[in-house]
Order: sequence, then C-alpha cells, then structure tokens
Amino acid sequence: MSEYRPTTPITAITWHVIDKSGRRWDGRPMNDSSQAEHNKELIVHGFTEFAAGNVEILRTLLREDSIEHSPKNPSGRKAFIEFITNSPVADARLDLKRVITDDQYAVVRYHMTSPENERAVAVVDIWRLADDQIAEHWDVVQLVPEATQIPNELF
Repeated sequence: MSEYRPTTPITAITWHVIDKSGRRWDGRPMNDSSQAEHNKELIVHGFTEFAAGNVEILRTLLREDSIEHSPKNPSGRKAFIEFITNSPVADARLDLKRVITDDQYAVVRYHMTSPENERAVAVVDIWRLADDQIAEHWDVVQLVPEATQIPNELF
C-alpha cells in the first residue's frame, strides 16, 4: 500500500460525524458551543496568569499525566512545570493574538519576546482538554522574519 501525499497543503480539517437529526456522534446538537466558550475562558485565564508570571497556575491547568508532543519538553505536570520554570519562556513577554476553541481543543497564537533573544518568535500552541485540564500539548514555533520579508501583517 502506498502512502497518500496531498498535492496541496492542508491547513485545517475538522471532522464531525452527524446523524440525520443534526446531532454529533455523541448526541449533542451541532450548535452547542457552551463547552467551547468554557474552554476559551479557561485557556485565556490560564494564559493571562502564566504571562503575568504565575507559573503556579500550571498546577491546576495541567493534568498530572499530561502528554507533551513537542521535542525536548517532558510529559507530566511536575516535570513540565520544572522544565518551563527554568526555560526562557518563564521570563518572556507573551502577547496573545488569537484563541480558537471547540469542545475538546484550544489553539492559541501569540508573539513571544525574550530578553535573552533578539529575534521574537510566533508561537501556536494546541491543547487537548479533558475535565477542565490540559491533557495533551503540541506547538509550532517560528522566528519572526524581518519586516521587509513580510508582505502582509504577521499578527
């Protein structure tokens, strides 16, 4: 069997199994956004607290058995908090730009500047939530190019 490779880049795919009554596979109506709104409030609050220097917020926000998919970042609440406390992120300025949530995931995009690094970075964090805590994390980090290299606004 050969591997499928798309010929054009895929930016986002959302799959929902919907029955004839307009309900998702789990029985909730498609227009139920209360969990998505709750997730947004939870993540924005946690992000704001962390950006203000409150690393302790991660003790309630992360599951004890959280799974980390980013290279060099450890899994598990205790190991991740120790790692992040001693990383440049702890002293960086985090400027939140976008938040997208659904009933299970939160995606945030922010501008990070650090006293130790001349070049700022654009970061996208993706979190899977379970029981009001982060269960899994992925991220994408990009150096912010020089202004002359950006034909449109980056943020």
